[in-house]
Amino acid sequence: MFTPAVPLGGYLGWRVFQNSADRQFEIFQKSPQIIRNMEHFRENIAEADTAEKLVDDRKLLTVALGAFGLEEEINKKAFIRKILEEGTDDSSSFANRLSDPRWRQFAKAFGYGNFTGANVGVPSFREQVANDYLERSFEVSVGEVDPNMRLAMNFRREIAAIANSATVEESGWFQIMGQKPLRAVMEGALGLPSSIGSADIDKQKDLFARKAEQIFGGKSPAVFKDPLKVEDALRRFFVQSEIQGGPTASTPGAGALSLLTGQGGGALSPNSIVNLFISNTL
Repeated sequence: MFTPAVPLGGYLGWRVFQNSADRQFEIFQKSPQIIRNMEHFRENIAEADTAEKLVDDRKLLTVALGAFGLEEEINKKAFIRKILEEGTDDSSSFANRLSDPRWRQFAKAFGYGNFTGANVGVPSFREQVANDYLERSFEVSVGEVDPNMRLAMNFRREIAAIANSATVEESGWFQIMGQKPLRAVMEGALGLPSSIGSADIDKQKDLFARKAEQIFGGKSPAVFKDPLKVEDALRRFFVQSEIQGGPTASTPGAGALSLLTGQGGGALSPNSIVNLFISNTL
């Protein structure tokens, strides 16, 4: 399997990687395992006319889940089957109740539990899933060398889709908060601690919106329609990641940081952290 070249970390490394990413992707897509998986999917997915058949074929499921960034969930067969069989037409279906919108996208795309039925026999659907699997598999490969690079690649693609969606005003922040990879980058870009994830969901949304307005000039994720804002978010994410990896007990402000992040005694609760950040943005 091809191993991507990521010679430098941090934002500088990200900029350097961009110069060779297309060429590296061309080499990666010739990897024997990737070719075999995609060929198997194209040749056999039409026969998987039920969710049970898809889940029982590990090679098919590898591509299906990988196309949505869900490859790590492949061993949860009963969970996956339930999501697929209930579909998304019913607002109370399993996929619609999950916080991670990728499951809803996955169930809707395959269509097993929906009124219109499965899409596995549609040639354009097969090609789209196979191509998405290829793209995300490259990101996985990059992530094995540098996890932050994978997060950045995923963010650049997914944030654009959210920013340009018709529901961005109503559900944009919830979509970001529901996807761990997206959330990790956004928290870094906004300078927020990951511990706020345990706070009240509406308080979290309010905090994300306030910080986004302060830093990027808009409360809505629609602000990321601008590619320059996306790049600025990635720059801030990489810088924040380097900062978090570096402070020691002698670093100025380390005492306050330990209170916020829970290192040592007397840590603030998630809701207290949210309230503190909100108060500083008013």
